[in-house]
Amino acid sequence: MIKFPTSLRLLTAFACAGLTAFAHNEESAPGAKQTEAAAVSATAAHAHDMLTRMCDDFGGRLSGSTANEAALNRLADELRALGLEPQRQEFSMPGWERGVDRVTMTAPFERTLRAAAMGYSPATVPVSGRVVSIGRGDESDWPEGDLSGAIGLVASGSRGSTGQLAQHAAERGLAALLMINREAGGQLLMRTGSYSGEGLPVPTFTITVEEGRWIERLLARGTEVIVEVESTSRPREVKTANLMVTLPGKSPELVIVGAHFDSWDLGQGAIDNGLGIAQVFALAAELRGRELARTVELVWFNGEEQGLWGSRHAAAELGDAPVAVMVNLDMVGVPIAVNALGFDSLVPALERWNNARGEQKLPQGVLNSNWLGSDHVPYQLVGVPTVTFHAPIPRESVRYYHDFGDTMDKLPVSLLAESSAIITDLVEALANDPALEPRRSSDEEIKAFFVRDGHDERLQRMGWWKFY
Repeated sequence: MIKFPTSLRLLTAFACAGLTAFAHNEESAPGAKQTEAAAVSATAAHAHDMLTRMCDDFGGRLSGSTANEAALNRLADELRALGLEPQRQEFSMPGWERGVDRVTMTAPFERTLRAAAMGYSPATVPVSGRVVSIGRGDESDWPEGDLSGAIGLVASGSRGSTGQLAQHAAERGLAALLMINREAGGQLLMRTGSYSGEGLPVPTFTITVEEGRWIERLLARGTEVIVEVESTSRPREVKTANLMVTLPGKSPELVIVGAHFDSWDLGQGAIDNGLGIAQVFALAAELRGRELARTVELVWFNGEEQGLWGSRHAAAELGDAPVAVMVNLDMVGVPIAVNALGFDSLVPALERWNNARGEQKLPQGVLNSNWLGSDHVPYQLVGVPTVTFHAPIPRESVRYYHDFGDTMDKLPVSLLAESSAIITDLVEALANDPALEPRRSSDEEIKAFFVRDGHDERLQRMGWWKFY
């Protein structure tokens, strides 16, 4: 595990005032815990109502879209109503806009398939071709011979990234790709096709398990299947913004708490990641006016779904700011563990917090396992220690993410209330823990951090690896 050097960046003024800044709160009086829990529940109800109105009024929040901007303005208004001063952190990113997508089977019979173009898929005029199975995309799965003009069918659980598959498809002359979803029930699975913002070389669509396997069975029997694809969806440069709120503490040291604001456009983005939006909103409502040793910075990131663009921008803007920890809230249900995401230096602080919870300790305690694909990664790449929770969401709610079924009816207020209470407790503890120091790792330590867990190869494929 990585061992981080003791920070040399503690400010002299803070060091002199350290004992005052990080004084522990006195033991709560009897009944205070119940009063606090009731207040958190009321706050969560407010946050749930805010999110419900946002989701119902604007729908999905695809970065760069009119709906995203209107929803972001709504969130800013709601924060001002709490007496807070939200700030926009504007940036440009390679975006993508939804047009009209159509996939039609024309032989052996005519049927319009449920399909949607995937992120960074290019627009295409109507193109018709025979369907060929390329299995999960392994080299041995690709058919031999001329594939020019054919349309590739990718099985559930594909190997490699969408971008890699699309590149190979272009090299083999395929006209388009159809990628079968992994979740049954007529669902689609939206996802990005590129972490670098480049458009995919061939139009790429997500289709349902049921229709995808139907085509697979026809092909297995030797039946020729012809499909026509058409799309006006396209990549384009967009301007968008993160939204930030600063809750001043006695020290300039930062505890950053972030959740991505954007979503895919097919549904409302209630679970992914409206839940996180509401959790950070509830956190803002709870911590405003409280005496904090460290400054807490709250961030609602845009551009996460297409490639973590908002958090990449925010992390790059940190400079030498003294950051104690970044907490990421991406589809966090009711926590059963807290995760140090591979940072040994954070484990003692997290254990102190969990042990202090007494009978309310998280049942699985402190985990320490890193994973990629969310807004903590850009902070890790600049050496900031990161934390999240192990907090499963009930299957009846989470199964619909990235599709039309991700709607507010899947998010009970009880889930938001229970999770927000634990999140608030942790963030306040991290803000007031005198033993937690801001620690940035060197480039060599960051490199070792990702190599240790085998994430370096994926980061290289994503184009984010700077440690050569």
